[in-house]
Parts: sequence; structure tokens; C-alpha cells
Amino acid sequence: MACKIQIYEKPQLNNPVLVEGLPGIGFVANITALHLIRELKAVKFAEIISASFQDFAVITSEGTARSPINELYYVKREDGGRDLIIWYGNTQALTTVGQYELVGKVLDLVQELGCRLIISIGGFKKEKVDSVPAVYSAATDPATLKEVLDLGTKIMVGHIFGIAGIIIGIGRIRKIKGFALLVDTLGMYPDAAASKQAVVMLNQFLKLNVDLTNVEFAAEQTKRQLESFGLVRNIQEEKKKEEQALRWFI
Repeated sequence: MACKIQIYEKPQLNNPVLVEGLPGIGFVANITALHLIRELKAVKFAEIISASFQDFAVITSEGTARSPINELYYVKREDGGRDLIIWYGNTQALTTVGQYELVGKVLDLVQELGCRLIISIGGFKKEKVDSVPAVYSAATDPATLKEVLDLGTKIMVGHIFGIAGIIIGIGRIRKIKGFALLVDTLGMYPDAAASKQAVVMLNQFLKLNVDLTNVEFAAEQTKRQLESFGLVRNIQEEKKKEEQALRWFI
């Protein structure tokens, strides 16, 4: 099954951290990644296409085609902190084989760039969410788990489907430390409040100073993109089938 990474640049990075931000429940990761890319002026250095991505292209009003794609960005920090690699895209792979192949390809590349820590982000669907959403976590090892619990997260018990879970499990096998951040959200609609909480956690853990002001703008752009791919509409129409039909969401 074809999965190809087009690399435009191999940046020299300082002990980089991979932040995964693909579509999932509440689109928390997607919004968070887009906000980080904009606020930190991240530079795109690779694009990923896969035969397991959705089998259509969206045609814009100008007549150009937009295909399902994943992208990798880097941020070189001037404050001496660890550099970032941000994994962003408008889709996950739609098959189990495709998911594992995608994770493997990305980890191969980021390990070459010196990455030894992975952070995956997602939403944790709840029927009721507090004004400040709770955040749950799971990690590759006890020491990393303690670090993330010290941020005020709770231990996640159960399953983490899709890339957000797979990448932590495969990272552990490859001896790459990592953890997942799962933020309470009401569901599949783009959730700016949950994404803000994810950014707060990343700010604390990575000692960033990312402004939260424009998270709503990132959520609105994510919504428009999802509508163009028919995803928001499909979610609203198929709520009863969401777990089966949208397993690639986290």
C-alpha cells in the first residue's frame, strides 16, 4: 500500500518534540496543531500522501483540486527550548494497515531528525463538560506519565483509537518516550474550548508562551475545511453511527 513522504527540507533541530494534530473527536488535535503552526510561524518541510486516505478530491470554486493530505512543520525556538515538529492534516488513514504504515513512515523521518519525544492530542467525548475541560493522559513509561500528571491531568483508562493511540504504542516499542493528551469535549463539532485547554497543557509542559486569543479563528477555519470535505455534515447526519463510520477520529 503506497504511503509516500515528499521531503522539501531536512532541518537541523534541537532535540525536537513531535506534536501530532490530526482530525479526531471535537477536532481538538487539528485545531491545536493549526493554532501552533500559525502562532509559532512553523515552516512546512514535508507532505504525506497515502493510498489509505479518503478516495476523493475537493474541487474549489476556482476549479482547483484539493486532496486529502498530511503535512509536517518545524519550529526552531529562539529561547533555547526544544524545537517542535508538528504533524497536521485533513485526514487520518481509513484502514488499520494504513494507520500503522503512516505512523511508521512519520516516525522513521522524525527519528532521523533527532526526535525522542512524542505528544499526541485528542478529544475525550463526554455528555457533559465543565467550563474548564478536564484533560486525561496516558504515557509510554511511568516517569513520563508522572511528568504529565503533574500538569493536572488524570489517568486515561480504556482505549485510544487511531493515530493518537497508535503512535504512543509504536513509540514505546521504538524506545521513543511520549504521552497522549485527551481533552473533554461534547463531540465531533470543532471544539475551540477543548483546544485551548490542550494549548495550555503544551505551554506548561514545553515552556511555550503561545497566545490563546486566536484559537477560535483556527476552529472556524477547521470547520470550513471539514465542511468542504463533507465531514461536519456527515457527522451531524450520522450521529448514531459515529463510532463505526468515523473510527479514524480520536
